[in-house]
Amino acid sequence: MDHATHNKIGSFIWSIADDCLRDVFVRGKYRDVILPMFVLRRIDCLLEETKEAVLAEVKFQKTEAKMAILDPDGLREASGQVFYNTSKFTLKGLLGNPSQLEATSRSAISPKS
Repeated sequence: MDHATHNKIGSFIWSIADDCLRDVFVRGKYRDVILPMFVLRRIDCLLEETKEAVLAEVKFQKTEAKMAILDPDGLREASGQVFYNTSKFTLKGLLGNPSQLEATSRSAISPKS
């Protein structure tokens, strides 16, 4: 990637930050949000292809095997990675309903009772 393209992409990302994060985060704290979101999106992309297999494994373990605690080895095998995501949500899917983004995100990470 040449320097001009790199600068253009960087400017585009920061313009999104100005549009979306203004009045939510202090301007100097944008980097505290943007870098973690880039990392989460990258992980989300890595797990995208095996999402259905992981969810099927979760369903199998809960319903057919009647496991109270999910077996991480089976989930890692289903994801093809050393990590996995058992949430039905993806970052791309969350973008489909931006008005409910905060509520959906909180429900995805809240402990289930």
